[in-house]
Amino acid sequence: MDSAAQPGSRTPAAALPVPGTAAGRDGLAALLAQPGKAVVAADFDGTLAPIVPDPSRARAHPGAVPAFTRLAPHLAAVAVITGRPAELAVRYTGVADATGVPVPGLPGLTVLGAYGAERWDAATGTLRLPPPHAGVEAVRQALPVLLAELLPGTGVVNGGPGADAVHVEDKGGALAVHTRRAPDPAAAFALLREPLDALAARHGLVVEPGRLVLELRPPGMDKGVALREFVRETGAEAVLYAGDDLGDLAAFAAVEALRAEGGHGLLVCSGSDEVAELAARADLVVDGPAGVVDLLDALAGALGA
Repeated sequence: MDSAAQPGSRTPAAALPVPGTAAGRDGLAALLAQPGKAVVAADFDGTLAPIVPDPSRARAHPGAVPAFTRLAPHLAAVAVITGRPAELAVRYTGVADATGVPVPGLPGLTVLGAYGAERWDAATGTLRLPPPHAGVEAVRQALPVLLAELLPGTGVVNGGPGADAVHVEDKGGALAVHTRRAPDPAAAFALLREPLDALAARHGLVVEPGRLVLELRPPGMDKGVALREFVRETGAEAVLYAGDDLGDLAAFAAVEALRAEGGHGLLVCSGSDEVAELAARADLVVDGPAGVVDLLDALAGALGA
């Protein structure tokens, strides 16, 4: 088989890559044929922005906003769907300036934060937040004690940059425990999984595992629910979704369900050897955030932007 038809193969930046599955090729063809009935949606961390040791320093690839600006006028809508708080995702993606004013050319962009529980619309610059969940505050108090008991002497850090350590990112409506900076990241992740599951369950929360991170958050929303609702709202018949982590599997499943109902979809994995499950489900694997931006640029070019 021609290597260009393999998932993960890359063609010159100016050309659209060829998805490695029939469903993916159908999804891309439908998007190109009727872009006004299509949605392009992407995760943030690992997809639009490189994974970094300190989450507060994550920023979108510099080509992401220009690519969205080229694409948005041709599509039904563009969305960023992330576990991050929507306000942070807006700032870190760069779709608004420092005062919160949306950048020109993106009225059709929406940021769905906290797995869809929070929403920011570029058309209005408005931010909608859910009511606080009591379990999050309870876990916020209990988590430092539990981590100190499980990982004595590791120097657990709350928030910001610090020495090599397990650290807690407070997202307001959720709490994420990162092990990437621990002396043995994989071992710390494995050790924490069961106790954090139990802690979350006691307080009515769920644990969302990711790339060396365990996030404790309220139930009821995931990226699949968020994507399905957004597609229904926009009336889109074709969806391109790009992600990189376990939390994106729900969005992949939503696109697969759309296909089963007669719609069209293209599943894109922002390549990582940390999440083989996503690459195995994807129609197309690209080379990290730079590859995602190349794909969006190529798509914009194919649409005449």
